Amino acid sequence: MATDATAKFQKNPDFRPDFHPPENLPAAVTTAAAAHDGLHFWQFMIAGSIAGCVEHMAMFPVDTVKTHMQALGSCPIKSVSVRQALRSILQSEGPSALYRGIAAMGLGAGPAHAVYFSVYETCKKRFSSGNPNNPIAHAASGVVATVASDAVFTPMDMVKQRLQLSNSGYKGVWDCVKRVMSEEGFGAFYASYRTTILMNAPYTAVHFATYEAAKRGLMEVSPESVDDERLVVHATAGAAAGALASAVTTPLDVVKTQLQCQGVCGCDRFTNGSIQDVIKTIVKKDGYRGLMRGWIPRMLFHAPAAAICWSTYEAGKSFFQDFNQPKDVDTVT
Repeated sequence: MATDATAKFQKNPDFRPDFHPPENLPAAVTTAAAAHDGLHFWQFMIAGSIAGCVEHMAMFPVDTVKTHMQALGSCPIKSVSVRQALRSILQSEGPSALYRGIAAMGLGAGPAHAVYFSVYETCKKRFSSGNPNNPIAHAASGVVATVASDAVFTPMDMVKQRLQLSNSGYKGVWDCVKRVMSEEGFGAFYASYRTTILMNAPYTAVHFATYEAAKRGLMEVSPESVDDERLVVHATAGAAAGALASAVTTPLDVVKTQLQCQGVCGCDRFTNGSIQDVIKTIVKKDGYRGLMRGWIPRMLFHAPAAAICWSTYEAGKSFFQDFNQPKDVDTVT
């Protein structure tokens, strides 16, 4: 049998071994397998890591303004105005203060986004059940991805926010890590993890569902001029998704900032890290409007950041898709 097969192969030099799915598989399953991006797991991770770094580095000054506005006890900022917050930062420490903590962001954003996008793509393929336009699958995949990535990102995000505050007393990333570990213990790095999950789970669900829906809508509005691979589609859909998701989840983002910056530069310290206690403290200090502090810079951050992130990520995927294209080989003789 093996000899016969070898002889047939040698007689037919045009033969190329190829994989064909079993005939009894449902059509939806084979379609989903063919429609997937066809990238390796490590390629999703690299594309996601680059996208995350580019996104956060580009928008970091806006994130610094947001952190100052949300840290109610931080000094010298006392106003919720974006203009006054920015002016206060520039007057107290100069333009370089807008980039305090960017090293911590770089250390956290790369690995976290590598986990984020690779888990998302894997779950999307698994949850879609042959329907690539399933919004529930996109939302569920986003939630799973954010739970995994936040476990990686939360410690460095805490370090980043403490460094962003004026007069925080920390000399840099390593100094902050050492002092927090010795003075507050390892748990301080994850004090906001529960709040982060509660914030980012709905944020990510809204974000991914909106992104996929907006991208599909742009294709339907003008299919002859809007190609799915054009960066303008990903940028527009990403901006819409980022703006909507950030606005919805701002109150929990304020709570997260309070937990991560507690005890620094006049911020309150919370004994049990209860979300309810933090909300009560915010409302007592600043009323219910305090729960929306920083919503403008948060939207100003996430709308363009999401556009940058998705554009960079899809460009990275396109690069790897071209990279994975089979190269011409000599005919077997």
